[in-house]
Amino acid sequence: MHNDNMIEIASDALTAVINLFGAELSHLRDREGRELMTNADPAYWTGRAPLLFPIIGRLAGDQYHLDGTAYAMPQHGFARREMFRLHEQAPDRAVFRLSDNARTRSVYPFAFTLDAIYTLEGATLTTEIVVTTQGDAPMPASFGFHPAFAWPLPFGHARAEHRIRFDRSEPGDLATITPEGWIAPEPRPSPLEDGRTLALDDTLFQNGALVWDHLESRALRYDAGEVPALEIGFAGMPKLGIWTRPGAHFVCVEPWHGIADPVGFDGEIWDKPGILRFAPGETRSFSMQVTLTD
Repeated sequence: MHNDNMIEIASDALTAVINLFGAELSHLRDREGRELMTNADPAYWTGRAPLLFPIIGRLAGDQYHLDGTAYAMPQHGFARREMFRLHEQAPDRAVFRLSDNARTRSVYPFAFTLDAIYTLEGATLTTEIVVTTQGDAPMPASFGFHPAFAWPLPFGHARAEHRIRFDRSEPGDLATITPEGWIAPEPRPSPLEDGRTLALDDTLFQNGALVWDHLESRALRYDAGEVPALEIGFAGMPKLGIWTRPGAHFVCVEPWHGIADPVGFDGEIWDKPGILRFAPGETRSFSMQVTLTD
């Protein structure tokens, strides 16, 4: 790649390009070079697949409290705005590492490493995130994926033909996101047809993301009713957001281990819904797979 910040890996079926800034997946293309990711049109959203750490969504007041001290933290945390370093590279695999630094410690006083591992095997891209605490105190954190896939997919079907089908029935209501980005106390009814199928339409997203707070599925299929399709797996991720901006040429499929603050939340970060408590020296991993089926 001409841009030194862009790292390319490839298999016989897919090519992936990852940006050192944010360790963000920027392109995913099939063997014909067709783009499976967003066009990142600045009229809508320039993100591509930010990594959400150490929080997901928005904090009440854009700050959290730790041992009585308030710390400012932007929506979705800071990892997406940090430069990672290339830790390992092979033709079909690359590892990117973010370690705590003066900037991160000013808003998040913890020592950690975050490795983003991208692996291509045939028609499957696996992204594994490995978070390790390096300090001697417990560490509060969440992690989420936020990839924006092409809508429509580049296979000749209209936007209106696209759908997402969950691998299990999802009978429950969804969480409601306020205009400010917090979780409202009242749920919203599910838009799924037959409990499993989401027919994509801009009107679904006029009030923001669709959020499944209590998710049964750990995989879904995104297609226009036939192959080629994207099969997306996220074992171990108990929440899911689906989002776009009406009119944009992307749809985000976002497996999360965590969630935005409830409206009015003012407790310690340890009591924040969806927060994980890392023991000193503990490692946890979070993964998702994207498979192009044809």
